[in-house]
Amino acid sequence: MAFSSVLIANRGEIALRILRACRDLGLRSIAVHSEADKHLRHVQLADQALCIGPAAASKSYLDGHELLLAAHLTGAGAIHPGYGFLSENADFAEMVEQAGLVFIGPPASAIRIMGDKVAAKRAMIAAGVPCVPGPDRPLPADPAAIEAAARAIGFPLIIKASGGGGGRGMRIVLDPRHLHEAVELTREEAGRAFGNPQVYLEKFLEHPRHVEIQVLADGHGSAVHLGARDCSTQRRHQKLIEESPPPGIATAEIDRIGRRCAAACLKIGYRGAGTFEFLYENGEFFFIEMNTRVQVEHPVTEMVTGIDIVREQLLIALGRPLSFAQADLHFSGHAIECRVNAEDPFAFTPSPGTVSRFIAPGGPGVRVDSHLYSGYTVPPDYDSLVAKIITHGDSRVQAMVRMRRALLETEIAGIRTTIPLHLKLLDEDGFIAGGFDIHHLERLLSAGFGRPA
Repeated sequence: MAFSSVLIANRGEIALRILRACRDLGLRSIAVHSEADKHLRHVQLADQALCIGPAAASKSYLDGHELLLAAHLTGAGAIHPGYGFLSENADFAEMVEQAGLVFIGPPASAIRIMGDKVAAKRAMIAAGVPCVPGPDRPLPADPAAIEAAARAIGFPLIIKASGGGGGRGMRIVLDPRHLHEAVELTREEAGRAFGNPQVYLEKFLEHPRHVEIQVLADGHGSAVHLGARDCSTQRRHQKLIEESPPPGIATAEIDRIGRRCAAACLKIGYRGAGTFEFLYENGEFFFIEMNTRVQVEHPVTEMVTGIDIVREQLLIALGRPLSFAQADLHFSGHAIECRVNAEDPFAFTPSPGTVSRFIAPGGPGVRVDSHLYSGYTVPPDYDSLVAKIITHGDSRVQAMVRMRRALLETEIAGIRTTIPLHLKLLDEDGFIAGGFDIHHLERLLSAGFGRPA
């Protein structure tokens, strides 16, 4: 498993984050980039950089063969996929392994299990992790069998694509009369989007929170959880603000479910960093999926634990056992992350363009993960995330005060960003109280929240 160089198969802030972790460990960094990304910060800082194709992700960052060729040409010993793109693609992980390189992530077999939501649910039930009520198998073709499964769960229910993700491939059914039409529509959508038309049914929870557990497993028989994050501030299943720990959930509850997640990692042969995502309602956790990669929101966990998650990914990939046990972990204070996107703050339309001025915030308890700089042009070809502003405090109130200060200090001119929305949310009564459900922001926006009168 030994390697001395890492090809970073991603872009933007996460690529820069990985490069910094490589530098800290004395590993050689290799940046690959599309034609649109030659001016990215990590490309400028890497020990070696290589263009792998045009701006279209399908012809660059999503081209596994091109990435492996780049690894061969540059002498890379390992590939870090970051998040998005090919990070949860089991076929790509297998290609990397077969090429004699190290995939910095879990084995392809674990990605396959957890990438199929039906298989993942079956594995979690076997491991004792609580799941949303519903069968652990895809829906059959027989209409009568579909109706029987729906009656057993009860309405409202939700139809989900077995291979889905990112908020796609889901359809809520409130009325039994619409069941068959919804199943067929979701199957068609799933086949187009994920190449897998299989769908399954679950009980639709009407007022859940989105709570996730961060885990690390070393492949040597040790696994730990790093506490929980609340990701309930969402719009169309896309997260805008995350925090750790989740407000109003007892530490003992989080530790109990976290230990089950760590045990499940050992049961499925997991290795590396991962996140178990749950819906939380009426004091109960219900597993929905596992992300087999580093999460966008990992910094809030790093701030309350002091653990560098990306560094741990690299060390685990190098074959090192975890240097700490569950009992060694200590959780301190509260952290909040605001995702700053290059979008209109209330219409959410993309706002690519040249950043004429960028000034990052600072001061006690403030961290900024961003690839922005004055003069950088945000391309229209990729995800709109341009910065993550993270604050930490002894309490949630202090973290919120520091976040408000940090957002007011931040200057990003030349493009529109979501910072005005974040500032409005920090003053919103429901957010201040904490513990709101995943529909809270949608309800606010539908009522005209934040828009000029």
